[in-house]
Amino acid sequence: MRAVLVVNPKATTTSERSRDVLVRALRSEVDLSVRYTRRRGHAMDLAREAAEEGVDLVVTLGGDGTVNEVVNGLMAAEPPTIRTGGSPAERLPALATVPGGSTNVFARALGLPREWPEGTSMILEGLRLGRSRTIGLGRADDRYFTFCAGFGLDAAVIHRVEQARRRGRVSTPALYLRSTVNQYFLGSDRRHPTISLERPGEVTEGDLATVIIQNTAPWTYLGEREINPNPAASFDLGLDVLAMRQLRVASTARTVTQFFSHTPNPRGRQVLQLHDLAEFTLVASRPQAFQLDGDYLGERKKVRFASVPAALRVIC
Repeated sequence: MRAVLVVNPKATTTSERSRDVLVRALRSEVDLSVRYTRRRGHAMDLAREAAEEGVDLVVTLGGDGTVNEVVNGLMAAEPPTIRTGGSPAERLPALATVPGGSTNVFARALGLPREWPEGTSMILEGLRLGRSRTIGLGRADDRYFTFCAGFGLDAAVIHRVEQARRRGRVSTPALYLRSTVNQYFLGSDRRHPTISLERPGEVTEGDLATVIIQNTAPWTYLGEREINPNPAASFDLGLDVLAMRQLRVASTARTVTQFFSHTPNPRGRQVLQLHDLAEFTLVASRPQAFQLDGDYLGERKKVRFASVPAALRVIC
């Protein structure tokens, strides 16, 4: 089996020595080449090239941003015609994700351990046993995502966190909490919701303040704790949506508390929850912060979302 390991050398939980250990472990099972990212977006190019070379497996070492780039590279590839099938998952190389970032939502949603040594062991066992599963992806306009997207408040929080990290701050749960509080009270127009959700054949849902989209559950983690706005979301179904109509202090605090419950089930007059959607479009009267898989992608006034079933085969 031919494989390519795409390494983000800035992965926060690994060192050069641990990467060497990982490479030796993988080479015990596959014919491996190693490629390092040099800039944002480079993992996308490396993954597309690997797929078009006809490799059987692409392994990532990095955080959720690296995984997202690799997935988008794979989905954009034109693999050799010797690999045929009706779905992208049958034509493309399989994906294995070694957790190397600060949160690793995608890997943990697949059932992989949080730490990279244990995650590597599980992947090696999956390779030996031929264990894999096929998952669906989400697509926002022309970009794919693995576990979540956000339009509004949560994306603006991620933007604040990224700005803090560029100033040398370490990504921690405390940084996310401070950024959320600051964005909510100081950076949001909480009184004038501007987002509408449009679905084919359905009445438009208007006056939404912020929207969370999930392709699986949980949405993210705060340390070891799952945060679950849409607990029924699944890689095997369409997209789930939770939108808040208002961002008033009392109703927002109540809804966020429900996210953290051991049996999360967000409800209330200010909550819109939709399950297993094939497609929908978000439209805003003024630009909104936008994120995919925890990466801030700027501001948009309109984004079309779609579920892409049976998109990718993953080793887990």
